[in-house]
Amino acid sequence: MHETPRLLGRFRPPGDKSISHRSLILASLASGTSLIRGLNPGADVQSSIRVLTQLGARFDVTPDGLRVTGTAGHLAGGVELDCGNSGTTMRLLLGVLAGRPGFVRLTGDASLSRRPMGRVAEPLRRMGATIELAADDRPPIAITGSRLTPSAMPETVRSAQVKSALLLAGLTVDGITTVIEGVASRDHTERILTQFGAAVQRVGRTVSLTGPVVLSGTTIDVPGDPSAAAFPLVGAAILPGSRVTAEAVSVNPTRRQWLDILGRMGARVTISNAVGPNGAGLEQEANVEPVAEVTVEAGALLGVTIGDTEAALAMDELPILAVAACCATGVTRIRDAGELRVKESDRINGMATGLTALGVRVEELPDGLVIHGGGPKFRFRAARVDSLGDHRLAMAFRIAGFKADGPVVIDGMNSAGVSDPAFEETVAGLLA
Repeated sequence: MHETPRLLGRFRPPGDKSISHRSLILASLASGTSLIRGLNPGADVQSSIRVLTQLGARFDVTPDGLRVTGTAGHLAGGVELDCGNSGTTMRLLLGVLAGRPGFVRLTGDASLSRRPMGRVAEPLRRMGATIELAADDRPPIAITGSRLTPSAMPETVRSAQVKSALLLAGLTVDGITTVIEGVASRDHTERILTQFGAAVQRVGRTVSLTGPVVLSGTTIDVPGDPSAAAFPLVGAAILPGSRVTAEAVSVNPTRRQWLDILGRMGARVTISNAVGPNGAGLEQEANVEPVAEVTVEAGALLGVTIGDTEAALAMDELPILAVAACCATGVTRIRDAGELRVKESDRINGMATGLTALGVRVEELPDGLVIHGGGPKFRFRAARVDSLGDHRLAMAFRIAGFKADGPVVIDGMNSAGVSDPAFEETVAGLLA
């Protein structure tokens, strides 16, 4: 029987991956130079830097951060861009390139080549984009830049990446591009566009951008990634006697839903020292990313139901919340999370298979999971599990392994480097 460890201490998560991608893309489109501080160091973000370099942007590492010399919107054409494993890179570039002159082909690795892109391509086509997909609406993708016009009817979307692609396409449109969110989603693109000088308006779930726009270089402070912070913090919630603080992490209202869920389950969650990145109160800086310290202490967890908007806003954190559910008393039901099936892996099936191997009673649903929690004394079973090369599954199973009755071997653990290359070092520093 392995002794259950505790997690104690403080850590700083890597820069937010979503904000890093968007900052790099907008800095590359801008005129002049931009400075990006706190950039995520993972492989996905490196994919964005690589393809944006091919499109004509220049990146220089300086003591102050990454300095980006933009293209003023004049991107190179006639290139093939390998997006690696980064779906965000590919989907956002669809919007960037749709209305700009030239021909570009987007490719990716085996995992990315299985992910559907039709939901991004179709609304862009309604704006006049010329986009050709491979079989089953998957990559590779051929884009021939076209003159875009606003859709006759506002597009209703259920994904932050689709919304972002349409707004990025709107930068080249003579008129107003309007997007209606079917469910609330991350608002990083709107916030960062404003910092680069775009006119973005939001009324409820309707977002509008007036184009055409030539962006101006600026300075971006990338806060800590709440999705990366979730793994050690949920570890603290399930390991008795644990207390962990994540420093300088984003508490954007569209990114903190998982913390509300964890608190509802019974973990002790404290958010403190919440300020904008320039030190002003949050209410004074509506268009920047709020940051704070987030502390989680172990508590007696209870099963909950997660669905609808709550599931949409916690999509990336659902794998690690599923691990917490295994240690809760009662049943946790996760619904309305079908998007998990088209991430880097089929995360619903991957979590169901892995947790079953670890001794958990799990039911797989078309759009989620039913997890029968074992209560506070539950321990995972020693087993070998497959992360399917998916960074979020790998890190979720790693945290589960701290509460196992024997060794948990994880195939594909190196995939954690996609978003958090220092993950192992972080959790090792918190073990007590």
